[in-house]
Amino acid sequence: MLYRRTVGDVMTEEVVTFRPDTPLQEVAALLDANDIVAAPVVDEDGAPVGVVAASDVLRHETGMPDPQGQDGSDERSWVKARARTAGALMSSPVFTARADWTIPRAARELRRRHVKQLPVVGDDGLLTGIVTRSDLLDAFIRSDVEIRGEIEQDVLGRILGLDEGTVAVEVRDGVVTLQGHVPEPRLVPVAVGLCQGVDGVVAVDSHLVAARTG
Repeated sequence: MLYRRTVGDVMTEEVVTFRPDTPLQEVAALLDANDIVAAPVVDEDGAPVGVVAASDVLRHETGMPDPQGQDGSDERSWVKARARTAGALMSSPVFTARADWTIPRAARELRRRHVKQLPVVGDDGLLTGIVTRSDLLDAFIRSDVEIRGEIEQDVLGRILGLDEGTVAVEVRDGVVTLQGHVPEPRLVPVAVGLCQGVDGVVAVDSHLVAARTG
């Protein structure tokens, strides 16, 4: 089978984190210094308990309400308005991902939760990394050279066992064109399907035919 990249392949392992008692001034400074829009808040064991976003800090400092009404109850809004620490301002519960998740699964979770990043946890529930929308997008935006190499080496060579040069592969802007011969008619849809499963492939234009036999 083709190797499909996972969250563990694209996530950032060195994560800026806060403790619940981290002062907001320090939160704002670290977010700005590291040029990030949000960071997880972790407990003393390293398990994520919430997320603080730069937008939360900005709204807090300017006294502006949450435009999407995500603060919940009036009581929660009041607590956030009086917040002086990361724990008081953070959004909780925190939605997390696992390192073995596929890229599409993580992308669906980001969309379903309406968030821009997901802390990644291990079997013990402790933080191991963070994955963002841009990380997931980068996994699909691959160069044509990379895509062609994977198709020639993995799909045509390792999986289908075709001799080098049997099928010509051209990739332009993620669109794959296949030209050549395969030993059996049933291998045509198989080859196309495998190519469609390669990360970064936009479409497959097949001109494959079955080789003539005796």
